[in-house]
Amino acid sequence: MKDLIKRVVETYGPAGNERRIRELLQSEIAPFVDEMRIDALGNLIALKRGGGKKLMLAAHMDEIGVMVTHIDKNGFLRFYPVGGLSPLTLLGNRVVFENGTVGVIGAEKLEAQKDLTLHKLFIDIGATSKEEAETKVGLGDVAAMMREFADLGKRLVAKAMDDRIACAILVEALKEVKHAAYDIYAVFTTQEEVGLRGARVAAYGITPDLGIAVDVTRTGDTPEAMVMDVSLGQGPTVKIRDSSLICTPSVRKFMEEVAVQNGIKYQLEVLEAGGTDAGAIQLTKGGIPAGVMSIPCRYIHTASEMVDYDDVLNGVKLLTHIMETEFKG
Repeated sequence: MKDLIKRVVETYGPAGNERRIRELLQSEIAPFVDEMRIDALGNLIALKRGGGKKLMLAAHMDEIGVMVTHIDKNGFLRFYPVGGLSPLTLLGNRVVFENGTVGVIGAEKLEAQKDLTLHKLFIDIGATSKEEAETKVGLGDVAAMMREFADLGKRLVAKAMDDRIACAILVEALKEVKHAAYDIYAVFTTQEEVGLRGARVAAYGITPDLGIAVDVTRTGDTPEAMVMDVSLGQGPTVKIRDSSLICTPSVRKFMEEVAVQNGIKYQLEVLEAGGTDAGAIQLTKGGIPAGVMSIPCRYIHTASEMVDYDDVLNGVKLLTHIMETEFKG
C-alpha cells in the first residue's frame, strides 16, 4: 500500500485542478467497482453494487496550493492561497505548476519576522523578466507544494496527506470488501479545501441514506501542542464534532460498534476548528445521517504532513467493515 500512497500524494491536484489525481484514482479503482462517472464539478463517483441502502463515502482528492495573481516586470509572481496556508510554512519551499514549472517562495525584506504575511511573499521561477515568466505561467495558474514522499518506517511523511491518505484508504477498502451491505458510492471529491464544494454537489445527486467522510485530523501529541485527545499510532478516529458538523449520534455509535466488534483500535475525536465533507453531506436536501473517520496527522497544511502507517491500515479495516455492516439508523 505504501507504493499507492507515494503515487497519490506526489500527484499534482490543487483544488479546482484535480484532473491528474482523478485519472490516477480512476485507474486504481476501475477493476473493483461496477460503474464510474465524473460530475460537473469533477467529482469521481464510483458505484459498487451491494443492494439495499445507499452509502456515500467521501474522500477529497484536492490539495492546497497557490494561484498566480500578478507577474511583475522582473518575472516574480504574486499569489493568492488556494486553501488554508501559513506564510511561516511557505517560506523557502518549492512549488510546481501543472506544466512542470518549478518555483521557490521568497519574501520581501521585513523589519521583524512577525510582519511576515502572505502579501510579503512571492514566487521565483528563475525568470529575468515579465516576458520570460509569461512563457512559463499565466494569471490564474495554480501551483501545488513540491515535496517527495518519505517512508520513515512506522511514520509516513509527504505533502497532500490531507487528504490523499484517505483516498488511498478508500481505494484499498474497495479492493478488500467482499459482501457489501449497501450500494456503495465511493466519491473522490473536489474543492474541499475551498468550501466543501464537491461533496455538496455529489451528495445532492446521490441522495445517500448514510454519508461518511474520510479525512485527516489534528493531534495533541507533539511538544506543547494544543490540548487534544488524539495521537499518532492509537488508531483512526470516530469524529464527534468539528466546525462543519456535529456528527449524527446514531452514526457515531454505529462506527464505534463496528470497530469494537472487529477488534479495531480507534479513538474519539473532538476537533475544535476545521471541517470535512461530512458537513456538506449532512445538510443536503432534507438532511442526511453523517459521520467521519479520520486519520491522525501532524503538521497539517504544510509540505511535510505525517501519519502513522498502523493508523492507515486500521483505517482500511474499519472502512471495509463499515461497508459490510448494515446501518440500522
